[in-house]
Amino acid sequence: SHAAGCGENLPPKIVKIMMLLRLNALVKGYSGIRLSTLELLGGMINNNIIPVVPSQGSVGSSGDLVQLAHLVLAMIGKGKVQLIGNINDDKANETKIISSQKGLKKYNLKPAVLEAKEGLALINGTQMMTSFAALISIRAKKLIKLSDVCAALSHEALRATDSEIRNSHIENDTRIQDAYSIRCVPQIHGASRDAIDYVISRVEIEINSVNDNPVIFPETGEHIEGGNFHGQSMALAMDFMGIALSELANVSERRTERMVNGALSGLPRFLAIKGGLNSGLMIAQYTAASLVSENKVLSHPASVDSIPTSANQEDHNSMGSIAAQKCYKIMQNLENVLAIELLTAAQAVEFLKPLKCGVGTNIIYKKIREVVFPLKNDRVLYNDIIKILHLVKDDTLLHSVEKEVKLN
Repeated sequence: SHAAGCGENLPPKIVKIMMLLRLNALVKGYSGIRLSTLELLGGMINNNIIPVVPSQGSVGSSGDLVQLAHLVLAMIGKGKVQLIGNINDDKANETKIISSQKGLKKYNLKPAVLEAKEGLALINGTQMMTSFAALISIRAKKLIKLSDVCAALSHEALRATDSEIRNSHIENDTRIQDAYSIRCVPQIHGASRDAIDYVISRVEIEINSVNDNPVIFPETGEHIEGGNFHGQSMALAMDFMGIALSELANVSERRTERMVNGALSGLPRFLAIKGGLNSGLMIAQYTAASLVSENKVLSHPASVDSIPTSANQEDHNSMGSIAAQKCYKIMQNLENVLAIELLTAAQAVEFLKPLKCGVGTNIIYKKIREVVFPLKNDRVLYNDIIKILHLVKDDTLLHSVEKEVKLN
């Protein structure tokens, strides 16, 4: 009855993290569940038997009841699953959906027949929101570094006041100060970095906690009715993370605008070689602006809302699941905004040759040029953005820089 979700299915990698985090909470021994049931969950994890779980329906208290109920349907042979080869493949969502009975049988696993307390133990927890939170936290640590790298390449392209490229132009450049999107990078990025570190500290606590109810203490025979299932901690953390990531995208787009705006950069308008006949990177900045605007809407906190449920017994709900999924979308938008900044900065650098970038920025420039050629005439920019986005998502750019330059 609790499997009442709707909407698009969760990404398989999110569901697998859910399974792992629920197992981690249950093996601590305070939830009243048999070892054999946990071994089935472990077997499904090890063989990438991933339950099909809809994304909508959780209010973030009494745990992510809806999503965990759909997950457990697969364990008792009543749900649907996907057999995933590479869980991180972007095409994993397109894998064929089959009955859990068939999926379990393929790997010689038998559906669980649940006993007292086990159903509640399996579905009462914050694992969907913390799955998103854990994945976002890992990516955020990398994206804050990449944001610094993007700013550095834009810094070169805009001939900022402490750039070696800028020094060669100093006699003919009347600008006295850099704009805040360049000059205040340490303060803007630094504030987001602090926010990310704080959120990670909260996520690390939550994913290693027993968020069940009631909590059973076998040593004393006590069972305590509490509220460990409540997702308020993750709700606030994900709202905060969303704001931090949104600001990184916000300032990135401002740097992109300065590079395509000839009046501000001193470079050809829209970085087009043949302006007038060509639009250059004008519309790429439009796309970045659109994503940033979307992020501003998504950054409205979910945690300030609460709708009572269960005949008003559950009269305060965290909406942490909504905060986490919004934050995930903000993160994806940020990755695209950074890809557009990199595309723009690399094109801007073309107009500064034969001058060269610094050690780290030159590595980034060359990596971009391995997949995207300089823009001489208009072409489909979507393809360029996607190619650079792949370098962002698989950390190719970050790893290439970190081999030569230490990034904090």
